[in-house]
Amino acid sequence: MIELGKKQKLLVVKTVDFGIYLGEDRNAPQNERVLLPSKQVPEGTKVGDEIEVFIYKDSQDRLIATTREPMLQVGQTAVLKVKQVTRIGAFLDWGLEKDLLLPYHEQTNRVREGEECLVALYVDKSSRLCATMKVYHYLSTRTPYVPGDMVKGRVYEISGNFGVFVAVDDKYSALIPAREATGKYRPGAILDLRVTEVKEDGKIQEKVWKVGGLYGQALEKIVYWLKKAEGVAETPEQKAVIAKLMEFYETGDLKTFDEYAILWVKDLNSRIDFVNGFTESYGDPLGMKASWESIVNFKDEEATHRTEIISQHAQWFEDHSPVSPSFKKEVVRGVSAKVITAAMLGGDLYPSSAIGINLPNSNWIRSLHGSKSVTIGNLTDAYNKAAKGNGFREEFVYSQEEKDLLEKYADITGDLHTDLHECVGHGSGKLLPGVDPDALKAYGSTIEEARADLFGLYYLPDEKLVELGLTPDKEAYKAEYYAYMMNGLLTQMVRIEPGCDLEEAHMRNRQLIARWALENGKSKNVVELVKKEGKTYVKINDYLQLRGLFAALLSEIQRIKSEGDYEAARALVEKYAVKLDATLHEEILNRYRSLHLAPYKGFVNPVYLPQYDAEGRIVDVKLDYTEGYIEQMLRYGRDYSNLTI
Repeated sequence: MIELGKKQKLLVVKTVDFGIYLGEDRNAPQNERVLLPSKQVPEGTKVGDEIEVFIYKDSQDRLIATTREPMLQVGQTAVLKVKQVTRIGAFLDWGLEKDLLLPYHEQTNRVREGEECLVALYVDKSSRLCATMKVYHYLSTRTPYVPGDMVKGRVYEISGNFGVFVAVDDKYSALIPAREATGKYRPGAILDLRVTEVKEDGKIQEKVWKVGGLYGQALEKIVYWLKKAEGVAETPEQKAVIAKLMEFYETGDLKTFDEYAILWVKDLNSRIDFVNGFTESYGDPLGMKASWESIVNFKDEEATHRTEIISQHAQWFEDHSPVSPSFKKEVVRGVSAKVITAAMLGGDLYPSSAIGINLPNSNWIRSLHGSKSVTIGNLTDAYNKAAKGNGFREEFVYSQEEKDLLEKYADITGDLHTDLHECVGHGSGKLLPGVDPDALKAYGSTIEEARADLFGLYYLPDEKLVELGLTPDKEAYKAEYYAYMMNGLLTQMVRIEPGCDLEEAHMRNRQLIARWALENGKSKNVVELVKKEGKTYVKINDYLQLRGLFAALLSEIQRIKSEGDYEAARALVEKYAVKLDATLHEEILNRYRSLHLAPYKGFVNPVYLPQYDAEGRIVDVKLDYTEGYIEQMLRYGRDYSNLTI
């Protein structure tokens, strides 16, 4: 097989005026031959001779051979000089007639003509040879050096979380940890370094989360209970879902988890459903490591009617969103939506749970197979009831006009915003061809939550929602607009200790949207922070103009997501979503403290008590809510602790 981007020995199968044709053997068919131009043919070469050549593509994208020596082959790294910078990327000198393209999306920093950069050679999705500065996976981890050795290393990437990545001798992977990376570093700089540690066998070992692996004891218990659930599955489809999930826990194979996710998405008929797995990465600052969570639920038939209306019109919402047509899905697939009642919470969903879920997180599964969107009705109802009569609105809402709006519409529009966020927001839009789903890295979760929130915020005032019977009138949306801006600019600060930044993706998302709208609406005084009796309040002066701001931000954030624009995501999040105004933060904390309210709310699981008949069969289940949170946590720790410490 003739391999692009590699040197290989081939036989001369035919001579022509303009060169010779090479193949793996003398009988190679026409479509498995490659041309070596005459100026490259060694003198005296004849049919049957063996020649070592390098295979690449000419300017017309045709396979061609050369006897010239390239500076690198596929999978190898080398330091190359930038010859030209164009609108599609940089072109590098790699020793051949045709220069090598370094696309912009493969640059860890923008390169300039005349500079040298460390790159690896790869074959892109269009079967073209390209260079990448993302060389981490191409560098060797088997080093000849030992602690104490002095070495020279080239900086190739800088991470605020990990530190400075360095290529020793341009071939061995090394890291200056963040805690030791003092001073200024720039990509391409050559450093004199001392080796302090060499990992066992020269490489990092992956520990797989599975039965018999990392967290094996806990996962054994999960499989034990899933096996019992399999025996009482509602449908054959649900039984297959449970079986595939057990297979994943037993193997740790991520492809198996994808297969499970596809089966789970397609199981639409089971009234009882669940989420179970290492699902969300919100708690990881890098947005890579997922935590385990589970929820068992059953369908709320009456309330589901609302989400079904939304999902039935998912294509309409996609078609009429204010984003560029190139970023929209031509066909929205498989958006299923329902309202559920949570029966039991576990893992990262206990005791403080999400109020809506849209899964799976895999973009390619969502694109080909669809997604499930749920609103957790009994939890939103509990939150709504807890928010009334505790003094919160009296303390933080600007005037009686806004209080009346919230009293009349907040429950309706809050639930509807959640439905739009989960049912159509997360499922909207598409990545452009070739864009890495993880291109936004640590900023991906914040951007995605902001995208879904903005989708819902944009549509709340739309006449279509009144037409569909989802909102009672054209004024209702104002309640959610006010509540959202108040939360993003002020009240969510009560969850953060003084001097700390926002870290959680949902909180970052809300502040990003609110602060961006505040700043970009200043010229028209759309939203403002006002003082009244020495206290700070949110005041919205033009609700429709605010909708326009949400539309503009949604358009930009969808572009960032679709194009995988890491730098734009980083700039947006770091500017608006992370830092808190220290003076304002102190004020909000003091005001909230006077209400004697907890900053977080959570839920206590009921104790399920089976009721038996005379023959020992379960005939009913009673729920007991007498157990307090502390007592429940102590009991769980005593009866269900499966991890070794």
